[in-house]
Amino acid sequence: MSAVLNAPVFADVPVPQFKPGPAGTHITIRGLTKYFAGWPLYEDFNLDIPKHKIVSVFGPNGCGKSTLINMIAGLVPIDAGEILFDGKSLKDTKIGYVFQNYREAMFPWMRTIDNIAYPLKLEGKSKAEVDRRMAELVASFDVKFDLRRYPYELSGGQQQTASIMRALAPKPEVLFLDEPFSALDFEMTLFIREKLQEVFMQTGTTMLLVSHDLEEAVYLADQVLLLTKRPTRVAEILPYDDARPRTVETLSEPGFISAKKLSLEIFQREVRR
Repeated sequence: MSAVLNAPVFADVPVPQFKPGPAGTHITIRGLTKYFAGWPLYEDFNLDIPKHKIVSVFGPNGCGKSTLINMIAGLVPIDAGEILFDGKSLKDTKIGYVFQNYREAMFPWMRTIDNIAYPLKLEGKSKAEVDRRMAELVASFDVKFDLRRYPYELSGGQQQTASIMRALAPKPEVLFLDEPFSALDFEMTLFIREKLQEVFMQTGTTMLLVSHDLEEAVYLADQVLLLTKRPTRVAEILPYDDARPRTVETLSEPGFISAKKLSLEIFQREVRR
């Protein structure tokens, strides 16, 4: 007796389609999922981050602000989902990252100037190209301290300035900043806020900033991304379009006051839920 074996027939299973963001989107996040100890932090999270804008991330304690940018930057693995940069994967995208803890971000055995130049040397740039880019950065940040010193010989503000210069050295498409001012004194915070705005106005580099300070988050942002408690969702995305450069006078402008007030109301609503 012979048997006839028929090929199995599978029902049509719909394949999820990646939906690109609207025109002007730089980073597209779809279905982002991340669990910690079996509990969801992000679950099927979607977000579009615009190109040539500064987006500040703000939300309740424990909602995963830093985790979000670390997942986008590839520093923390995701459990599911897809993240594209202008339709490209992370490995095809040039990024820069400024860490909160500048003391651990710099190589202590390298002089500060070599720390800043390190990404350029990784790219295989010639000495002339490295020297040219270093001169541009020194001029842009109006560096007055000696870059030939080791990082541990510098003040905290000087170390963070060098850390930002290093992140910007390769001219990244996206710059991530994880609470870059939290360990700085107020004078240095004002200085670096000013320099970041200058760099942004010159280059239009997309920036994603995590801050625990609402005033700072609004002050620097074109958009304020407000998050909920975990499992984290987008509570609101608030535009803030006062002209740059923003200065101390900006803090008393009606546009700033209104944006900060609305952000605070949304934040408090989410904390109480």
